[in-house]
Amino acid sequence: MKRVGVRDFRDRATRYLAGDEVLAIERHGQPIGFYIPVGARRQESAALALERLEQTVERVLDETGLSEEELSRLFDLRTPIDDLPIRRDRDAGGDAHAPCR
Repeated sequence: MKRVGVRDFRDRATRYLAGDEVLAIERHGQPIGFYIPVGARRQESAALALERLEQTVERVLDETGLSEEELSRLFDLRTPIDDLPIRRDRDAGGDAHAPCR
């Protein structure tokens, strides 16, 4: 994955958008987003990947009892993982541990 600054991405957007390289777009050295190209040959696999992602998120929400908001907070890099409370849902298989807010 190539790392590029916001200005570089803006100035060379046409070239980057025509390419196949995954980019991490940064501002002041910190990632603010990612560009993941989906070429014509990858559109079908991209659609399947998005479908699988949706199914996985739904399964995680169902199995943990987390809300979408709680799940999204797990990906907030400003909050240390140790600061996230743990929700304990008991089921027949034992304890299921899921950080939540």
